[in-house]
Amino acid sequence: MLEAPQAMLEERRRLGLDHRDEMWDGVLHVVPPAGGPHQRLSTRLTMTLGPLAERHGLVPHMETGLFRAATDYRVPDQSYCRPEHLSERGTEGAELVVEVRSAGDETYDKIDFYAAAGVRELLVVHPGDRRAEVFRSVGGRLLPVQATGGVLGLETLEVELRTGAGVLHLTWDDGSAEI
Repeated sequence: MLEAPQAMLEERRRLGLDHRDEMWDGVLHVVPPAGGPHQRLSTRLTMTLGPLAERHGLVPHMETGLFRAATDYRVPDQSYCRPEHLSERGTEGAELVVEVRSAGDETYDKIDFYAAAGVRELLVVHPGDRRAEVFRSVGGRLLPVQATGGVLGLETLEVELRTGAGVLHLTWDDGSAEI
């Protein structure tokens, strides 16, 4: 682990380069900016899931801090929270968190944090093949959900997900989308 000079950290803050940085139990994790494929996929997911979340009374967020403490927070690609979870610093809980994978990222290392923060479901999407994984809270832990007939369900938004031919298919009661 490297120690960063305080002056460098202050300069990052001043220039606005720290908006994706995370604190893991007081340890700074500098997260690089997402690449084009990651951002395009994340944007399309937000455009699809955002309105569905609002129907369920949830507030969509992109790259907003999810806090357990001032020195313990993560910045998921997307989070969908109840209005009572909103705070000045970001969110203090979430029903659904979405992570779009990037090479070498720490997505899977965040699972225990998300479980401890009370996240009900975690959706992990892989940009290359559009493969999706769902983790659901069971007894305070986020556990992988097994697909049934190739279909995964997001209970929080009442959405079914399946991947075919490099496309993520989402279906809900009165609509569908392909991403």
